[in-house]
Amino acid sequence: MSPRRPLAALGALAITAALAIGAPASGAAAGAPGATASGTAGAAGAAVGSPSGAKGGPPGAIEVAGDIAPIHDPALTVDDDGTWWVYSTGLVNRENGGTVQIWSSHDRGATWAYEGTVWDEIPAWIDEHFSDGALPENLWAPEIYEHDGTYYLYYSASRFETNNSVTALATNTTLDPDDPDYEWVDQGPVISSPAPIEDGKEFNAIDAGIVTGKDGTPYMAIGSHWYGIFLVEISWPSGKPVAGALENAVHLVDRFAPGNRVEAPYIEKRGGWYYLYVSFDACCAGADSTYKVAVGRSRAVTGPYLDKEGRDMVGGGGTVLLESNGPVVGPGGQSVHDGVLAYHYYDGANEQNPYFPTLGLYRLGWKAGWPVINPR
Repeated sequence: MSPRRPLAALGALAITAALAIGAPASGAAAGAPGATASGTAGAAGAAVGSPSGAKGGPPGAIEVAGDIAPIHDPALTVDDDGTWWVYSTGLVNRENGGTVQIWSSHDRGATWAYEGTVWDEIPAWIDEHFSDGALPENLWAPEIYEHDGTYYLYYSASRFETNNSVTALATNTTLDPDDPDYEWVDQGPVISSPAPIEDGKEFNAIDAGIVTGKDGTPYMAIGSHWYGIFLVEISWPSGKPVAGALENAVHLVDRFAPGNRVEAPYIEKRGGWYYLYVSFDACCAGADSTYKVAVGRSRAVTGPYLDKEGRDMVGGGGTVLLESNGPVVGPGGQSVHDGVLAYHYYDGANEQNPYFPTLGLYRLGWKAGWPVINPR
């Protein structure tokens, strides 16, 4: 883990992020752009601008303060001692190592502190994996999941403008950096692309989200653009796919639109339903970002997932839950923990660093079996 230096000490950072699609997605034209990686601009600092949960915000918004930027693709979890943790995409250009960043809150998400990074540098095997061309600038889109006393931290690396990607795994027995047993152990690759998945389709092996089915079977939802989102069976304690997982994967989301702009799947079980949250449209373009959070639900973890109008998410369905509103631009890259939606957005109210990627939190409301929020 890198030292817990103040964010301002990280220096000037370049804002850039994107994963440009270079091959056809399902029902889509080739060459449509997409994004998941994060970047930052200007001098990083604490409490930059007004988050979506700022005082006077809509019902359900959690007022956040402290170190709330630059945060991209936040994975939220809560430790046994009540500490809230967010793991987020690393800084571009391998700034501060480029590895997954860590943030903590000891007051139920109200005040956040930067805790450094998982490692000081990107694992050597990742550079070896991409040694035939450009190397990844940072690690993307983490997911944190606890099973039987072990924390599983999934993260992605990818070559810009391709689906040459890998999702990998690190494990730990504690989330507390001050615990003498604290160590993120690299477990290597989990799933990679390009590779055929369900019925010979192409996918992008980034944006993992872990969920457990009713019978205790664990799964990984994964994908970005191309043919969209898939569900892959994994096993414990390895946290990796079972034999035949790719050919037996389940197709969960496909927009059948140019670029197939869908990514960041996250499934949460609640009240006999599985809710699939995804991000639609264009990420990582600052003021021009059109990212938004959409949702569907199913009685079975394997789907089909339908939206409020009964439309299948394989075929263009998805009810928009959160989109740009006022200074909150392009919200997405979400995770959900115990009814709290965590996401990043580009902060139009940040005068020092306009459209800096910033942490937002909502405590979801529920109406007729569907999550609801009340944006400004």
